[in-house]
Amino acid sequence: MQVTEINAQGLKREFQVLLAAQELEERLTNELSGMKDKVQLKGFRPGKVPVAHLRKVYGRSVMAEVVQNAVNEANRQIVTDNGLKLALEPQVEFPTDQAEVEKALDAKGDLAFKVALEVMPSFELADLSDVSLTKLVAKPSDAEVDEALDRMAGQSRPFTEREEGAEAQSGDRVTIDFVGRIDGEEFQGGKGEGIDLELGSGSFIPGFEDQLVGAKVGDKRLVKVTFPESYGAEHLAGKDAEFDVTVTKIQAAGEAKIDDEFAKSMGMESLEKLREAVSEAIGRDFEAASRRRLKKELLDALDGKYAFELPPSLVAQEFAAVWAQVEQDLKTRGKTFEDEDTTEEKAQAEYRKIAERRVRLGLVLAQVGESADIKVSDEEVNQALIARVRQFPGQEQQVWDFYRKNAQALAELRAPLFEEKVVDHVLGQVKLVEEPVSKEALFADEDDDDTTGGKPADKAEAKDESKTEAKAD
Repeated sequence: MQVTEINAQGLKREFQVLLAAQELEERLTNELSGMKDKVQLKGFRPGKVPVAHLRKVYGRSVMAEVVQNAVNEANRQIVTDNGLKLALEPQVEFPTDQAEVEKALDAKGDLAFKVALEVMPSFELADLSDVSLTKLVAKPSDAEVDEALDRMAGQSRPFTEREEGAEAQSGDRVTIDFVGRIDGEEFQGGKGEGIDLELGSGSFIPGFEDQLVGAKVGDKRLVKVTFPESYGAEHLAGKDAEFDVTVTKIQAAGEAKIDDEFAKSMGMESLEKLREAVSEAIGRDFEAASRRRLKKELLDALDGKYAFELPPSLVAQEFAAVWAQVEQDLKTRGKTFEDEDTTEEKAQAEYRKIAERRVRLGLVLAQVGESADIKVSDEEVNQALIARVRQFPGQEQQVWDFYRKNAQALAELRAPLFEEKVVDHVLGQVKLVEEPVSKEALFADEDDDDTTGGKPADKAEAKDESKTEAKAD
């Protein structure tokens, strides 16, 4: 086998591999000889089938295996001999001349094919000693703890049945049966019986609950609503619907006292202990928000430290993922690029920059992790898997089996663990300055992302800054 590099441009490499007819013949003969003791053919004793006969029967199929093995061998040789780190799997190009291929498959002619590669860029890790980052620190106030306790109490407050003939008021809990129709036809998911609904909670489609205020037990009402354009079920989004609703029960909300007894109902020994637990939970939320902001600031700093050529295919893959997210976001919100004060061409250029940033940061974090010999243990992956399983009550075994049987799915659990370890390592190399802030200041940017209906690009970047999954391990 002769391997010759025929092209090297940037991160792209191209090699030509030549398998002489004689080598093809030798490889084929060796494979067929190895089959003699395994193949049973009518008219021949085991192990006595002539190689020539085996070639007549199995020659083409065995030669196909020979060629595939040669391709795999060539790929390994190219990577090993040249010390390459591949960005993607090698792309193999066989001759287009069918007559040439036929001769090679019969071992009567040479077989030449090309192997195209994209390799990872080579770069030095930057000195981060001059990087200074600000970590925002917020502590839960008594008022925030009180607010959380009020929400908890509201969710567990008692309800008592209203007197006969009473009208439902906002804040009451009504029990209803309903059948929904669109254009006179019932639709999937539009029917329910014995459904509890707290009026004013905003649990149902906008406008639905308001039309039940004033209803009495036994009343039948026609409720007319329009599904939001952003509704999760695409076949219902933006559609006008009518619901035949029957009220079967009305209950008035009582008050839940926030005291030791309430704390015990929450599984705590006293109100003081409950307040401590709530404060700690809020504190963990604050710490998570602080971590997200700090990580973004760190990634911004890293992005400014590196400039190197990126593997085009990795960028293309990442761009495709970003673009799909953008198009889905626009579709869900019923918007166009014109609505976002841009054009599709300008948007693509913007999103391609995001894709390039993700790939660049992914490669940087991967190299940092490799240089620091950062590993993710099987136990850590198991803990992440257990956490994921708990997100699907009633389907635990199915989810567990899915991940255990799917190496790619497990890798997707491992990747963020690796990333967080690398981020921790890098944070240890920079100067951190803590800045006490309020809750409002801590969540200001996140609130903006959630409430302003910002451009899809902003959301895409905010949701997933680095996307190291494909490069980290």
